[in-house]
This record gives sequence, structure tokens and C-alpha cells, in this order.
Amino acid sequence: MKLLRKIIVGMMFGFICHPSWAADGFDLLREEKIGNLRIDLPEKEVKKAISCKEKRGADKLWGADEAYHQEWAYADCGITLDIVSDKKRGAKKIASISLFAPSTLSTRRGIRIGSSMQEVMKAYKPYWNKEESDTHHFIAGSIYGGLIFSQEKQKVKSIFLGAAAE
Repeated sequence: MKLLRKIIVGMMFGFICHPSWAADGFDLLREEKIGNLRIDLPEKEVKKAISCKEKRGADKLWGADEAYHQEWAYADCGITLDIVSDKKRGAKKIASISLFAPSTLSTRRGIRIGSSMQEVMKAYKPYWNKEESDTHHFIAGSIYGGLIFSQEKQKVKSIFLGAAAE
């Protein structure tokens, strides 16, 4: 019992002294939606959410996470999904979402292709990762799980939701 109390007190102290520990940094990844799409959305729901023609890539085993990944591309809608399953031909779900022109989908905070970077800053400033962002990319959350807004001429050119690094 004493050990459990020490662990709990230690965790509470860490949360208070290190706010980045209190929010694990993946809140945005879990909460964010792009249109009706979100991370971990099952493939049956994906099919209901996108009406454009789909082109599927090969199912490939990735060594980094030992899962099977497949690209589902919807060029006419400006959407590419990384769909993942634990086993080959297993139940699939969204691992990442990429948007590009001509996509008309927007994030939960109303950002879409063509939005201004000022709008991005206003909408996602609490999640802004200054260290990982650069002149061409605004990172909300982290490259390990969050939103990446790529920009050209101060306008959003593409949006990525997911983990861009492991």
C-alpha cells in the first residue's frame, strides 16, 4: 500500500511540476477530426465517409510497428489515408490522414486547404510545437502524433493528421 501511495504521489508531483507530462501530447491526435474522418476510424466507417473513387496500394508489413499498412488514395477528393491492421487481411482502421487540393474537408477548428496561416495560428496556438515547426510547417502536437500544416505563400497547402515519425 505504501508503495502504491508513493507511486501516486510521485505521479501527481510530476504532473504538477511538468505540465507536458500531464497532457501526454496525444490529446490532439485522439480528439481531432477531419470532416468525418479520425484516427482509428474502422474501414467500414471510412467507406461511408468518402464518396470518391478509391485506389488501394499493396498491404505492406512495416518493421517499425510490425503492423500491415495500406494506402487508400482518393485523388478526386484530395485525400490519402494510411490504413493499418495487426495482421494481413485483418480488420483495418485509419492510422493517418493526408489532405491536399482539391479537398474541401476541414479540421474540427475549421482549417482547410487554402486557409491562412494566421487562421491556423489562431485555431491551434495552444498545441503549437515551436521546436518542431519551421518556415514551411506548423506542427500542432508533435511529429509523433498531431497535425502538420504545410504552407505555401502563407496559405495551407496540405494537412496531415497522424504520426509522421516513430
